[in-house]
Amino acid sequence: MAENKTQPTTVPVDEFLASVEHPGRRADSFELLELMGSITGQESVMWRPGIVGFGSYHYRYASGREGDAAAVGFSPRRANLALYGLTYGPDAERLLPALGKHKTGVSCLYISKLQDVDRDVLAEMVRTGYHHVIAELHRP
Repeated sequence: MAENKTQPTTVPVDEFLASVEHPGRRADSFELLELMGSITGQESVMWRPGIVGFGSYHYRYASGREGDAAAVGFSPRRANLALYGLTYGPDAERLLPALGKHKTGVSCLYISKLQDVDRDVLAEMVRTGYHHVIAELHRP
């Protein structure tokens, strides 16, 4: 079986975020760093190039594929901020309409800028997403 591409790295998170070219995306990333760190109580870790993660969980699929991933995290991309782990929680469907301007993908929540979303709703999504991933999705 192929090795999982998403692995933790030793790249310093602050160094990575300081290198984000878009000034607004860079500022939003530092705000997300503070928000996710304070809610999860976890240190930030770089996962593969480009993903800032908080906490981790082990997954195992019925197919036999397994690995580790960040419990919650984000990636400052050129077009948007991709947030991971926030749409898994049982409250996500209820919270998404109140979040503000966003898009969703298979496992990601995409926002253009933090100014477009309600910070309290975002904080609740981080909280419930993190707890759901750790308590329900983690498969030791």
